[in-house]
Amino acid sequence: MRTHADYDCDVLVIGGGIVGLSTAYALTRAAPGTRVTVLEEARNPCDHLAGPGGGLIHSGVHHRRSSLTARFAARGGGEMTDFCARHGIAHAVSGKLIVATDRSELPRLHALAQRGREHGLPVCELGPAQIAEYEPRVRGQAAIRVSTTGVCDAAGVLAALTREVTAAGSVVRCAARVTAVDRRPWGVAARTADGTVVRARALVNAAGPGSDRVARLAGDEPGVRVVPVRDIYYELRRPELVSAVVHPVPAAGHPFLGAQLIRGLVRSVDGTVHVGPVGASPSGRAEPVLHPGGLLSALARPVSRRTARRQEAYVQDGARLVRAGAVPPPELTGPVARTAPGERAGRAGRSEQAGRAGATGAAVTAALRRLLPEVTEDDLRPAPARVRAQAVHGDGTPVEDFLIREAPHTVHVLHTPADAALATALPVGREIARRVLALASGAGWRPPAVESGHCV
Repeated sequence: MRTHADYDCDVLVIGGGIVGLSTAYALTRAAPGTRVTVLEEARNPCDHLAGPGGGLIHSGVHHRRSSLTARFAARGGGEMTDFCARHGIAHAVSGKLIVATDRSELPRLHALAQRGREHGLPVCELGPAQIAEYEPRVRGQAAIRVSTTGVCDAAGVLAALTREVTAAGSVVRCAARVTAVDRRPWGVAARTADGTVVRARALVNAAGPGSDRVARLAGDEPGVRVVPVRDIYYELRRPELVSAVVHPVPAAGHPFLGAQLIRGLVRSVDGTVHVGPVGASPSGRAEPVLHPGGLLSALARPVSRRTARRQEAYVQDGARLVRAGAVPPPELTGPVARTAPGERAGRAGRSEQAGRAGATGAAVTAALRRLLPEVTEDDLRPAPARVRAQAVHGDGTPVEDFLIREAPHTVHVLHTPADAALATALPVGREIARRVLALASGAGWRPPAVESGHCV
C-alpha cells in the first residue's frame, strides 16, 4: 500500500488558467491541507485572459437555462466581483445593454429577456429614450439591460488566485508542458518536458487548448477536438462614445454569440473600448474552426464539410467578412502546423498584420453604425487578437456548454465557454474540486480536513 510520502502531491492540476487556478483555490479551501500542484505550459498564466474581452464578467443571459454555464454564471458573477473587492483588484459592475436595431430583432430580444428572468437575473426592458439614458450615442428600437454584468482586471484575478494557492502550501509551476501521463491503480504520474515526474492521487485536466491532448495522454478518448481560435478585435479611438458594455441581439440561426460581424463594445477597467470579435482564424493548428473567416480554411476537411451543410449560415458569414475586408483571409494551416512554436507565432502575427493592413474596415464600420451612428472608419484601429479554446464534436458542431468528464482518478475539463470564463470561475472550480475529491475518497483517501474532523 502506498504511503503519503510516495506522492508528490494529492491532486495534480494540468493547466494554470482561470479554471485550473480556481480549482486549485477551491481544493485548498474545501480540504485544507490538501497538497495541490498546478503545471502550466505558458510562462505567464495571465496570457490566458490577455487581450480584448478577457476581463468581462458575463451574466450568462445568452446561455440556455439548463446549461451549466447559465447556472454557474448567475451566481458566479457576483462572487467574482466580491473576490475582486476583497483582493483590491480593479473592477466595475457597469451593466450591459443588448440592443435591437431593427424591428425584426424584437422577438429575439424579448426571448432573451424571458431567458434572463428564468436565470434569476435583473433584466430591464428599455425603449429608445431609456437606451439614451444609459448610452446617449447608441441607437436602437429597444433593448434589455442586465445590471449584473461587469468588467475587471483579469490578470489581477489570476495573480490573486495564484497567491492564494501558494499561500495555502500548494505549488504553481509555469513553463511546465506535460508530455506524458501514466495512470495506475494507485493514482497518476505526469512527466514534463524537462523530465520532471509528478505523482498524485488524482488528476484534473484543465489544459484549455491542450485538454484533448492531455486526455489522450491519460488514455481517455475525449470525444471532441479542442481548437485554438484567434478572435479579431478593434479598439475604438473615441472611448467616450460608449459608457459600458453594449451587444447587438444575436443573429438568428447562430448557435453561439460570436458568429456575428460585431459582437459588442466593451469598456475595460482602464477605459479602453474594444469592438468585436469581428471574426476569427485558426491559431497554429490545422484544425476546423467554426467561426467566420476561420471556417473557410476548414472546408477542406471532411468534418468541416459536414458542418458546412448543417451550418450554412457560418459559411455565408465567413465569406462575406473576407470579401468585405473585415477579416483577413485565413493563412494556409498545413505548413504552419509543422513549424516550431516560436516561428509559428511569428508567422501568425505577420499574417494577421498583413491581413489587417489590407482591410478597409468598411464592413466593420457599417455594422457598428447600426448601434453607434456617430462612428467612422477612422475611429477604429486594430487591437491585439485574443486566443481562446473551442471544443468541437465529432460531427463538427461547436460545444456550447461546459464539458466535464470523469475517468479513473481523473476529471477532464474539455470545454469552458470563453465568454463566461470569469463569471463562472469560482463556482465551476468548486464543482471540479468536489468531483476530484469524491474520486480520491472513493479510492480510499481521506483529505486532511476530513481526517481532522472538519467538513469538506
